[in-house]
Parts: sequence; C-alpha cells; structure tokens
Amino acid sequence: MRIGLDVGGTKTDAVAVDDTGTIIGRVRQATGWGPDAVARTIVEAVAALGRVPGVDASAFRSVGVGIPGQVEPGTTRVLHAVNLGVDELDLDTAIGSALALPVRVENDVKAAALGAHALHGGSGTMAYLNLGTGIAAGIVVDGDLWRGARGAAGEVGHISVDPGGPRCRCGQRGCIEAFAGGAAIAERWAVPGSLPVRDVFDAADAGNPHARTLRAGLARGVAAAVRILVLTADVDIVILGGGISALGDRLMADVSAELSASAQASSFLRSLRLDERVELLPAGSPAAALGAALVGASLDTEGALARG
Repeated sequence: MRIGLDVGGTKTDAVAVDDTGTIIGRVRQATGWGPDAVARTIVEAVAALGRVPGVDASAFRSVGVGIPGQVEPGTTRVLHAVNLGVDELDLDTAIGSALALPVRVENDVKAAALGAHALHGGSGTMAYLNLGTGIAAGIVVDGDLWRGARGAAGEVGHISVDPGGPRCRCGQRGCIEAFAGGAAIAERWAVPGSLPVRDVFDAADAGNPHARTLRAGLARGVAAAVRILVLTADVDIVILGGGISALGDRLMADVSAELSASAQASSFLRSLRLDERVELLPAGSPAAALGAALVGASLDTEGALARG
C-alpha cells in the first residue's frame, strides 16, 4: 500500500493506494505554514490515513509527496515553495524518520499529470494543463513523465503569444500566463473577492466590458497552450485541471469556441480536431495525490529490484 500527498497552500489531500492502483482511503486537512508545519501536516495526514476504516497502516510501503515549488532533481529537497512559506526543505530529513518509510518528492503539477494520466486509463500520451495561480503543464508518455533535457518540458506558461499583450511577471508581454493565470487575471480585474476569476465570468455574463475582455483573454491563453502542446508533442489528449478548471462547462465552452475559431483559417488545424482533444479533469479528482503515490511507488519498486 502506497501513500500519496498533495500539499497545497491551504489544504493537504492524502490517499492510500493499493497494488492495483485503487484508492482505498482519503483524508484532507489544513496545511500548516512554514517548513516545520508543512512537515508536521504530512506526518499527521499519514497517521490519519492509517485510521481510515479498511486501511492497514502496517501495510504502508512508501510515501510520495506532490508539492509546489522547485524540487531539486534526484533529491527530496524543495526550494522556493512560497505559497507554503518554505524557502528550503528536505522532506526525507524532515519526515522520513517519523514515518519510517521511503520518501520521494515531485512538483505538484508533474504529480498531477501522472495522476490524471492514470485516471484517464494509463495509456498513450497526455498533457495535463494546470490552470491555477500560474500556468504549467506536465506531459506523460505511457505512464512516464517527459521532462526534456533540463526538466522544462511542458512549461508553457511563459511562451509569449502576443508581443503587444499584457505584461507578465516574467518580464515579457503577452505570455499565456499573463492572459490565463489566476493571479494575472485577479490583478487586472482589481476588484476584491475570494474567487476573482469566477467573479470575472459572472461580470462578463452581466455585460461588463472589462470582464468580457479578461474572459476572452483567458480562453485565448488556454487555447494557445492547447495548440502548443498538441503541435509540439502531438499528445492524444490535453486534460485541464487546477483551480480555474472548477468553472467547468463555462470554461470549456469558451476554450472550445476559441479553438474552433482559430481553426477556421487553417485546414491543417481543422484536421487536428483540437476541440475534441481537450477534457476537464473531473471535479474532486485527487489527481496530484494519486500521482504522488505513483511517484512513491516507483521508489518502492526500485528498492525491491535493488534488493533482488
């Protein structure tokens, strides 16, 4: 039995997964702030999973953690997880002895890509496009993450699609993230609210011209990301996830319309049927936690092979 955790800025989602890949237990709890509190949150979440009816804590074999920030390749060190108050944290050092289990760590978007691929059937090629505070993607080929030469495969958020577009935090203009990232939209909307992107959609429906511009820009940015992912990696499917995907059919209708409109002038794009190659991650799917469990399971498998 493997444990996977999706450590987010406000909550941590933890799952227990059996050898068939079935989730047999799930808990959620608030995420603490700062490195010590994050480590404590993980340990407490694993303990809580062990108390779920039908889950045998003695059968736990590995822990995988999906977490925001930069994960140093080949290590369990997390850097610059600013939404968690973490500058640097070695999770194996912080939680390994308390859990007495092998630990592996992966960036949360990449973990979610693995989980989404498994939930979608676990075969073929897939891009998981995370629409949240920022924009990033993970590409999975037959169950394996495609990282590229330097780990940047799928980092589409800072591709500029309009040199005259809005300024992006990276310094460029017209990046996909400047159009479709939740933080960029909230900044340009500049109206206080707990769910600014949803507020933009509601205001656009009510006829607000600024909101309509922002909403159209979001669809344009997401559609551009889909085109880039298909045209560069020719993935079978692009799965949309992240907080903005909670808009559901409202978001999908806009993105599909943008993809169809952009294909009108190109028989080549029409032949790719881009609007048919985009799906939403089902609401409430524990993709990142499941993907983290798969990351941890791969460590357990490697250990078993090493032991013969």
